[in-house]
Amino acid sequence: MDIIFLHELKIDAVIGVWEWERKIRQTVVIDLEMAADIRKAAASDSIDDAMNYKLVAKRLQQFVADSEFQLVETLAERIAAIVLEEFGVSWVRVKLNKPGAIRGARDVGVVIERGKRTD
Repeated sequence: MDIIFLHELKIDAVIGVWEWERKIRQTVVIDLEMAADIRKAAASDSIDDAMNYKLVAKRLQQFVADSEFQLVETLAERIAAIVLEEFGVSWVRVKLNKPGAIRGARDVGVVIERGKRTD
């Protein structure tokens, strides 16, 4: 399995359960790992055969910026679904950090792995 990754994608969003969090934008940091067969792109050396990770980033930037979820768990699930459904990957790992959410900790968040359903 080949993996294409996108690390430290920073996006401002409304995220959180507290009333004060619903009134501000906070930065979330996203790391993605996506399973994709890169052999065709490697052989052809053509962008047309490669995953357009800039398009992935732009899609997630728009989605997250427009979202207003309470939980990082929900946001991570939605991100995984978008990547699986719209970008033709069979598996994705999403790491979603919310920096500064816990005093004394650099960040807090979740890591999820999802694959395409075969049923």
